[in-house]
Amino acid sequence: MTAEQTAEQYMESLYGEDPQLKRVKEGIAASGMRDISIEPGYGRLLTLLVGITGAKQVMEIGALGGYSGMCLVRGLPEEGRLVSLELNPDFAAVARRHLEEAGYGDRVEYRIGEALDSLKQLEEEGRRFDLFFIDADKGNYPNYLEWAIRLANPGALIVGDNLLMRGKTTNPEEKGNGVTRMREFNQMIAQDPRLEGVLLPAYDGLALARVK
Repeated sequence: MTAEQTAEQYMESLYGEDPQLKRVKEGIAASGMRDISIEPGYGRLLTLLVGITGAKQVMEIGALGGYSGMCLVRGLPEEGRLVSLELNPDFAAVARRHLEEAGYGDRVEYRIGEALDSLKQLEEEGRRFDLFFIDADKGNYPNYLEWAIRLANPGALIVGDNLLMRGKTTNPEEKGNGVTRMREFNQMIAQDPRLEGVLLPAYDGLALARVK
């Protein structure tokens, strides 16, 4: 580890380049999208968490270009399925293409539109999930968490990204809606009696919570 490296950079340097995820990154750039995908270290953690929990029904809120979806679906068993909620149809199309090119197209169901509307529809359909990944508009994080708890199978795992919002969450001068709602989300993960949660500060912060 050199003086110029952060702890995250050092740890990332120990891993070889992932060809599938590299193609996703390249596809996001070629599409002109802002690449705000989950960090590689947490992407590997998503794959691991899906695998070790034995999750078969997984939901992600926020598809972007398919990076997190790729990480999630890799951990699923053969019969496992991912439901991906995405507001922007163009983003969903890019994500779908990347998952299809990797051979996972038949294991992902995309729901396009406002996530809160899709979540309500999924509840009406009687759908339940074993693992949730939240990485969408920050102002709705507490709402997404409430919906995840409602749609959770017993013992389901909820994962949320970008808890620190590049330093905004810990800056008392920041009082915007997204920041205040993220602080509320973080407090819920730490203190809600329905959850057993932990907050990880590496990269931009990650929440892990088990629904009791």
